Amino acid sequence: MIEFLIGFFTGVAASMGLGGGFVLLIFMINFTDISQRQAQGTNILFFLPIALLSIIFHTKNKLIEWSVVLKCIFWGIIGVVAGYLIAWFIDEKWLSYIFAGLMAVVGVKELFHKNLDNTNKNNRIKTLYFQQYYN
Repeated sequence: MIEFLIGFFTGVAASMGLGGGFVLLIFMINFTDISQRQAQGTNILFFLPIALLSIIFHTKNKLIEWSVVLKCIFWGIIGVVAGYLIAWFIDEKWLSYIFAGLMAVVGVKELFHKNLDNTNKNNRIKTLYFQQYYN
């Protein structure tokens, strides 16, 4: 039952672009016998179908800026290779510390992050939604 809840809420968070991987990684590392490295690999596999479905929905609603994505893909691939090599050569204990530190930094940033005015963005999303269903 817990796997259902974790999978469901991780999928919801991921489809909203909120980084559901943190939820899944925390669950696997703390509540299963999976190592940090195995949890990271499992997490990536978990997100392949979720990401594909999210891309389909977001593309349909014109919520993906393809020009930005295409410019970032090359460097993302380079980052994957670098991250894999770094993770492979770092002791798993330190890998856990780095992961925890990054989570803490993100958490503190979110606590003190000022809410920027997204009025134009929100209006665009509402307009797209209503055009799709009411035109």
